[in-house]
Amino acid sequence: MPSFTYSARDKAGAIQKGSLVAVDRAGATAALAEKELTPILVKEAAAGHSGSFMDRFAAFNKVKLQDKVIFSRQFATMINAGVPIVQALNILREQSESKKLSHVISEVAKQVEGGATLANALSGHPEVFNNIYINMVRAGETGGILDDVLDRLATQQEKDAEIISKVRSAMIYPAVITTATVAAFFFLMTVIVPKLASIFADAGASLPIYTKIMLAISGFMVHYWYYLIIGAMVAVVVFVRWYKTPAGHQFVDQFMLRAPIIGPILVKVNVARFARTFGSLMASGISVLDALGATKSALNSSVYRQELEIVAQKVKNGRPMSEQIRASKHFPAIVGQMLAVGEETGKIDEILLKLASFYEREVDTVIAGITSIIEPILILVLGSMVGFIVISVFGPISALSSSV
Repeated sequence: MPSFTYSARDKAGAIQKGSLVAVDRAGATAALAEKELTPILVKEAAAGHSGSFMDRFAAFNKVKLQDKVIFSRQFATMINAGVPIVQALNILREQSESKKLSHVISEVAKQVEGGATLANALSGHPEVFNNIYINMVRAGETGGILDDVLDRLATQQEKDAEIISKVRSAMIYPAVITTATVAAFFFLMTVIVPKLASIFADAGASLPIYTKIMLAISGFMVHYWYYLIIGAMVAVVVFVRWYKTPAGHQFVDQFMLRAPIIGPILVKVNVARFARTFGSLMASGISVLDALGATKSALNSSVYRQELEIVAQKVKNGRPMSEQIRASKHFPAIVGQMLAVGEETGKIDEILLKLASFYEREVDTVIAGITSIIEPILILVLGSMVGFIVISVFGPISALSSSV
């Protein structure tokens, strides 16, 4: 929304000057009247860059999830204590350690002061506040439970942050081991093996087939390494472009859900996020169809997004939501059964939030054991690779020593 500068006279006759945000000039005049100010001049501010260099640079930064959690929790506390929304936003703007978030809060406060609802003001910053956040805030404003809604949002964001952090932490160890294994393989094949190849060539020894294969691989890596780099880059570009297509995204997501180790984790993560997001939206008074639409956008898996589209269509046709969930092969049976109980008792939100807590604990348990599962697999792969090189190299060396 545009910004307006104004000159107005207060009840005492003193001239007041300032700026505000409104839909149009009439909206700005009405906002001044609400403040018991008589407009003298209301003028739309010229578009341009305002603020310090750091403030403008902050617009390119990302807001951390933890910063949004703190913002939501503190905002809920202030609203519950009776602090006006604009005043609470200005206090939070000063307290925020994130330059980007501080800048956004400032813009939101101006728009609310200009007459916009909090949800509409937040919707102007989709890079910070997603559809779920905006829809829940709008429901909270309508139902007069904004503080409760903000508290639920903070809890939901905290749970999301915990799951993401634990999954990333669990992947660090396998990633480090895999990187070290690949680096060791390249070092052996490009530095050590070529030196041994010259020894075999000088001796004119008859080499077994597996040694010839290893020497051929080593020779290709040494003389045509640039083909490997170009091939890897082309493969990555082709894969990324294919993955961005609906068919590619769907195929990869299906494959990941069926993968032996990562699959069960992804199922639990998606079910936990679905249950907590949908339950929070329902608890905020949002309709089933709107809640399904917002929840769908919160899930990373295209498979589960497609499932929720089918569920929404069934609900539009008058069918119970639990019916399609139970028919789905991607949702565990307990989810459909619990939803059916919730539909019968009218407590879908409570049941889903309890289900979310259950699956979040399941994710914790699986992630805690993932290292013990992956470690022997990585050791087996590393041992097989090193064993192949050792047999290929030391077999011919032993034969040469015997002949000498």
